[in-house]
Amino acid sequence: MRVGFTYNMRRNSSAAEETEPPDFPSSLAPGLDGMDNFAEWDDEHVVRDLQETLAKYHEVIPIEADLNAFEKLRKYRPDIVFNIAEGFFGPSRESVIPAMLEMLGIPYTGSDPLTLGLCLDKARAKEVLGYHRLPTAKFAVLKSWPLNGQLRHFDYPMFVKPLFEGSSKGIWMDSVVENTSAMKATVEKVWRTYAQPALVEEFMPGREFTVALLGNGASLRVLPIVEIAFEALPAGAKPIYGWEAKWLWDSAEHQLEIYKCPADLDRELQSKIETLCKKAFNYLGCRDLCRIDVRLDANGEPNILELNPLPGLIKDPAVHSCFPKAAYTAGMTFDDLILTILEEACRRQEVRR
Repeated sequence: MRVGFTYNMRRNSSAAEETEPPDFPSSLAPGLDGMDNFAEWDDEHVVRDLQETLAKYHEVIPIEADLNAFEKLRKYRPDIVFNIAEGFFGPSRESVIPAMLEMLGIPYTGSDPLTLGLCLDKARAKEVLGYHRLPTAKFAVLKSWPLNGQLRHFDYPMFVKPLFEGSSKGIWMDSVVENTSAMKATVEKVWRTYAQPALVEEFMPGREFTVALLGNGASLRVLPIVEIAFEALPAGAKPIYGWEAKWLWDSAEHQLEIYKCPADLDRELQSKIETLCKKAFNYLGCRDLCRIDVRLDANGEPNILELNPLPGLIKDPAVHSCFPKAAYTAGMTFDDLILTILEEACRRQEVRR
């Protein structure tokens, strides 16, 4: 089978200026210049591992998700595309490659453009969850001052993050705010740094988990649940898995024991989390795979934080990547995981293999 492989590979900030005609937009994605502009993109090792894994079983056509991607997809017309492209700008960035593929009539792995956009817009995702009465923290979207009463029914502490980001971008130790002064400072920091609205939620004080789901319909299954072990953070750190924890304190050279998999859960709580995540997966229209973040409220009840239908797929166990970690705990190899995602997409779209 001819399998296209679409991706964005992390590069330095000058790379957009090194080609003529340019293969990438001429300005940086919003963020902390030189630090997190390309945080969502995969590095060359991740791209290589995925390409080599697919190439063991299929003819692979690698296509970087740059300004030339549409013409390459139209030229090569693979039987199916394995997509991990994160995109570059805006709340619809993850939807760009899938939209191209739908225009060309080429099957692909993962969720469709609508679901990818909905899940990246955290407020819209929470509105869908709320409509279906799935628990999620009370929230407001702040775009400017004055507040006009948006937070009048909220209690401190609150949690502040960018509306359209992933990979812990814009989540810092000061994202947990205890008063109005701190809230305003962090909201303005999000506005200034990411040029987008801030999502403000009531902070939930309980344990946090991330849940990997694989499959579709009757084949949908929850892999072993991962718990975020906040006790592994440095003394005095807030109990959140933010930018500092993910990108500064935890590294291949100096690993934090930040993940517990499988999580230590009683049967009732595990069942609640699994059922909640399956419902969220289906209500948001996810396909093939998704990773869902869950946190317990003050009463110990699980709430959905957010959904990531385009989760990281890093092979190296030394690099903390939750979806593969859950798969490894389930007894799968990396090849098993990648082939299962591809098989689920082929079965769903009736692609002949």
